[in-house]
Amino acid sequence: QVLKMAKLISFVMPALNERQGIGATIKSIPKKELIEKGYGVEIVVIDGGSIDNTRELALEAGADRVIVSPKGYGKQYKAGFKQALGDIIVTGDSDGTYPFDRVLDYLKHMEMEDLDFITVNRFANMDPGAMHLTNKIGNLGLTLATNFLFGLRLRDSQSGMWILKRGHLSKINVQSDGMPFSQELKIECFKKLRSKEINGAYRERFGQTKLMKLKDGYGNLKALFKKRLSID
Repeated sequence: QVLKMAKLISFVMPALNERQGIGATIKSIPKKELIEKGYGVEIVVIDGGSIDNTRELALEAGADRVIVSPKGYGKQYKAGFKQALGDIIVTGDSDGTYPFDRVLDYLKHMEMEDLDFITVNRFANMDPGAMHLTNKIGNLGLTLATNFLFGLRLRDSQSGMWILKRGHLSKINVQSDGMPFSQELKIECFKKLRSKEINGAYRERFGQTKLMKLKDGYGNLKALFKKRLSID
C-alpha cells in the first residue's frame, strides 16, 4: 500500500517502433519495491507515431498511459513532461538499454544529497557491444565540446537517463525538439539546479537504433554552439 505522503514517481519513456523491447523495459521497473518503500508509481510511454504494436504492448506490460506525440526526441519528452503527474520524473529509452532496475539506488542517492537533478553516466558500466565504436567516439567529442563550452565536467553528455524533480521544470528552458534535447537539458539543469552525474550502466538494445550517426552528431554539435551564443 502506498503511504499517504508518498512521492509519486513518473517514469517517462519515449518510444518509436519498440515492439521488441518495450515490454521487457517496462517490466524491469521495480514497481513493487518502489511501492514497498512508500513511493507511488506511474509509467507513461510517449509514442512518436509507431507503425507496429508498441502502444498495445506497452499497456499489456503495465504502462499506465500511452501518449501519442509528434515524432521527435525533444517533442516526445516535452509532451511527457507536460502530462506527467509525479513529484519526480525518471526517464529512459524503451529499448532495454537503461538500468531502470537500479532506480531505487539512484533515488536514495538523490535524497541523501538533496539533489534536484541526476544524469546517469552510461560509460561507467557498459555491456560489450552495447554501443558501436563510432558512437563512442561521437559521444566523447560531444561531451568534450559540452564541457568546454559550458564549463561542465560531464563524462556522458548524451545520456538519456535522468531523474528530475518536476517542480523545477519551470526553471529550465530547453528549446530543442530533437536529439539535442538531452544535452541541452543537462546544460540547463547544471546551470540552474542542484545537479550531479552518477555512474550507471548501458545494455545491448532490443531492436534497431533510431540514431542517425552523422546527421544527429552534426546536429548536436551545431546546437551546442547555438546554445552557447544564446546564453548571457
